[in-house]
Amino acid sequence: MNPKLIFTFFFSLMFSFALAQQDTLAKKWKYEPNFMVGFDVLNAGVGVFSDRKLFQAFVSSRISKKIHAVAEGGFEKNIYQKNGYDAAANGPFLKLGAFYMLANDKENVLNGFYAGGKLGGSFYTQEYKAVPVRGFGGSETSVAFPSSSQSSYWVEGTVGGRVQLFDSPFYIDVNMQPRYLVFSTTQEEIKPMIVPGFGKSSAKFNMGFSWNVAYHF
Repeated sequence: MNPKLIFTFFFSLMFSFALAQQDTLAKKWKYEPNFMVGFDVLNAGVGVFSDRKLFQAFVSSRISKKIHAVAEGGFEKNIYQKNGYDAAANGPFLKLGAFYMLANDKENVLNGFYAGGKLGGSFYTQEYKAVPVRGFGGSETSVAFPSSSQSSYWVEGTVGGRVQLFDSPFYIDVNMQPRYLVFSTTQEEIKPMIVPGFGKSSAKFNMGFSWNVAYHF
């Protein structure tokens, strides 16, 4: 499966959908530049006490009455030590997508619950300090591999909500992200144990969670 084709199809579909929405709502809605910028304080704080160091932020913009475009990016560093594996990975990641407001506050259309989806990609450095293999006579041993540059791509859903803090331009944005790993490059045909932005990838499915403090311009 070619990740470039997936990304091309996804953004072509989003662009066509946005144009259709714009034509339909042209008389009722006129886009004006607006942005919300947020930082995930939960995962940044947890990183102080764990091996996983995750720093991520987002930018979103309301492009129609119900649809918001969103871009997320960040950096993750983590280790994996389980079942004889000793691996480490670190690098940046980027996610692009949109979400639909399922329910709005009548007094503030930015308050409410939403659901949507994104495509994510990460370009990172990984190192295998130990990979379990079977030695002579069935004995267990391990081998090490030098650090290498890899990339991975995934799709994820998003379900969450946001609420304004009193009458200020600040918001609390909380969401969950069920994820599915679509494609990864490999080193010596060994699947990655960690993908920055996706999490531990010993399984194709993963779940993310973020608690953001955001500012609306």
